[in-house]
Amino acid sequence: MNLGDLTPKQKQFCQARSRYIAYGGARGGGKTHVLRTKACMGALAYPGIRILIIRREYPELEQTVIIPMRKMIPQQLAVYNGTMHMFTFINGSIIKFGHYGANDDLEYQGQEYDWIFMDEATQFTEYQFRVLGACLRGASRIPRRMYLTCNPGGIGHFWVKRLFVTRDYRDGEREQDYTFIQATVRDNPYLLEGSPEYVMQLELLPEDKRAAWLNGDWDAMSGVFFPEITRKAHMIKDFWRVPDEWRKYRVIDYGLDMFVCLWVAVDFDGRSYVYREVLKPNLIVSQAAELMLAMTMPWENISATIGPPDMWGRTKDSGKTMAELFAQNGVGLLKASNNRVQGWMALKEALKPMKNPEDRPGLLICESCKQLFDNLQTIQHSEKDPNDCATEPHDITHAPDALRYYAITRLLGADRPVSQETPDLGEEGITDYDDAMTGGEVNDGYLTYG
Repeated sequence: MNLGDLTPKQKQFCQARSRYIAYGGARGGGKTHVLRTKACMGALAYPGIRILIIRREYPELEQTVIIPMRKMIPQQLAVYNGTMHMFTFINGSIIKFGHYGANDDLEYQGQEYDWIFMDEATQFTEYQFRVLGACLRGASRIPRRMYLTCNPGGIGHFWVKRLFVTRDYRDGEREQDYTFIQATVRDNPYLLEGSPEYVMQLELLPEDKRAAWLNGDWDAMSGVFFPEITRKAHMIKDFWRVPDEWRKYRVIDYGLDMFVCLWVAVDFDGRSYVYREVLKPNLIVSQAAELMLAMTMPWENISATIGPPDMWGRTKDSGKTMAELFAQNGVGLLKASNNRVQGWMALKEALKPMKNPEDRPGLLICESCKQLFDNLQTIQHSEKDPNDCATEPHDITHAPDALRYYAITRLLGADRPVSQETPDLGEEGITDYDDAMTGGEVNDGYLTYG
């Protein structure tokens, strides 16, 4: 097997040597073909190599990868075990196939592979990517690599874009570990020759899908629920200290899987600012309340703490509601509505410019609230109701849900301080108050003030 039947972009993918290598960016670039080819080449080049090919849903993996590979690999080189979902090669190499849904974390924790292929990587969360990355280990001297194929859009759009396209790295991430080969249908002469009408089909798509699927534009994705959210419009620098005069609120989403608290300030014009966030799993109520109070500064006067309505349901073990338990631990709660559609619409209204298209939005997010911002940019439309958000992957829904509770709860903005006008002292420099104190006539006006 050689590189002769690969396009120049596909050859770049096969020859890349960084730890994480992504290929694609548009439809028709030949992602699945190069994935199959590279996996087979690795199995033959490195005797005993352990390879995992994974996709979110197994039926899709079987149709696009497994069945073509069974036709592609001669039986004298490898046999396929349908029960194990695995090719075993005569040199001891294996290619294992699997799916990775929302609740399959434990299936991959502790496993060891030399190479891992993530087909359609933007269908996975960053957490799933990191779980699989932890499986790249073993005692052999085979270079450990993860290969990804991807298109713009999907729940993993932003982490794939961040790591491979915009290359915005965080602590512990190294630029040299990530390689991206951008390929579109125009880089695939085999498809252009065999299906010339395919480009015409892509050109007839709506603008956002056409830009993403034909041109590989990572800024024109489809499917996200809040396409209006941008860093330029909605993200601001952190406050050194939020003005004391502004009203301040806390809003929470609570569960043992994740506790979320957002701190929101409202200025004199009614504009909201999310200025602090905490997201932490595995906290009981007393711990969550303690953390919330500890992160609230002594000078912050919190007008209300908003919670979801399910916290008013009584628990079986104590007969008390979560709201009562929070109150017993020093945090009284205001009950929010759980009308999801109305809540999302209220949040979309808050994200619009307040007065005119040139004005700043009615809700801004400080740059330290990164998890909230990333989750809002990532969360997708529900497949069942276009007016609702998808509830999967669940780990990115907690912070947006908390902000939804804030948006649907009608709250007051800050009161502008009343300007104190200098009293008119008159020609003799004597006020009515002075006159009253010096024996002048006291009238009704002295008893009232504005």
